[in-house]
Amino acid sequence: MPIERTQNVVILGATGSIGASTLSVMSMHPQRYSVYALVANTNVDKMLALCLVHQPVIAHMVDENAAMALKAAMPPNLGITVTTGIDTLIDLVTSSQTDTVMAAIVGAAGLLPTFAAVKAGKRVLLANKEALVMSGALFMQARRQSGAELLPVDSEHNAIFQCLPEAVQTNLGFCSLDDAGVSSILLTGSGGPFLTVPLERLASMTPAQACKHPNWSMGPKISVDSATMMNKGLEFIEARWLFNPRAEQLKVVVHPQSVIHSMVQYRDGSVLAQMGNPDMRTPIAHCMSYPNRIESGVEALDFFKLGDLSFCEAATARFPCLHLAIQACAQGQEATTVLNAANEVAVEAFLAGQIGFTQIAAINDSCLTQVPQSSLNSIDDILQLDSLTRQHAWQAVKRIR
Repeated sequence: MPIERTQNVVILGATGSIGASTLSVMSMHPQRYSVYALVANTNVDKMLALCLVHQPVIAHMVDENAAMALKAAMPPNLGITVTTGIDTLIDLVTSSQTDTVMAAIVGAAGLLPTFAAVKAGKRVLLANKEALVMSGALFMQARRQSGAELLPVDSEHNAIFQCLPEAVQTNLGFCSLDDAGVSSILLTGSGGPFLTVPLERLASMTPAQACKHPNWSMGPKISVDSATMMNKGLEFIEARWLFNPRAEQLKVVVHPQSVIHSMVQYRDGSVLAQMGNPDMRTPIAHCMSYPNRIESGVEALDFFKLGDLSFCEAATARFPCLHLAIQACAQGQEATTVLNAANEVAVEAFLAGQIGFTQIAAINDSCLTQVPQSSLNSIDDILQLDSLTRQHAWQAVKRIR
């Protein structure tokens, strides 16, 4: 296989778990990928450590004070430019020097740079669910107009992507599953750490318990979303925009072992499943090298040590956040934008010890019911609704406290 020219990669969310996995894969293939820029929010110490090892051309800190601290700590002999500011970040992801953007900033903060990269026609590896949850219709239309190559990194969406024919893979957002012979998409989820905890004990679960995922190593926000299965709800919404299914074609299946990452069921009764050890380097390597394959550093699945695989439904009483997300998806873009903002506030409040675990769903439900929603015709409209929802959600937190 001929080696293509080195790809300049920008990693949004470099100090997070996806950033670490991306750098791990890249370090195995220095002839293919070059770390052009690392982007983080406030973690100066970790960003400095990454810069010392990977030596990007640019290190961008979203937080201005963090950028000043990083600039002061950066050894001048490395020649790394430290930047800050949203306009500078937009310039970075749209630069002619940038080939590939790993979009791994958690939450709504990742929307603007990810959207800008898509509009600029970049190869975008999408690990930020919220970009599609908040702006699915606008996002996919921008991708179509610019010709950007969009590749889903989330293990579930990447699994679905791998199980679909090329005609669907190359026309995300506007494909026809019926023409491809697909009857349904089966989105799997582990059920998180509280799958078997008695319902009456859920209200007393702590942030530390919620962040102790049985299979995956993730950041605190995503870990809590896994415990509530809101992560699966956000992925349900994301899958709606990526794969263009009818409502009845998209289903959620609880699969505690996290070995089957998702499945596609075809009209003839066949089911294709993508399997592998629960390690994000696998989907990252797939996206980085698509349509080819490269080493990821992940150990091959050993079927003789695998054990049993089990499946069950996601009960509404145990996972109300998931069902709120499915409801919001049916309502439309406004509802999913509200839900995402409400959930970010609720999870932040839970991690800070301000509300209980089961009150996350209560705040999300309150915002879906009470925040006024109007048509979203631009990113500015989306950000205004996001801001309004956050105000409502924080008021709800204060009432609980």
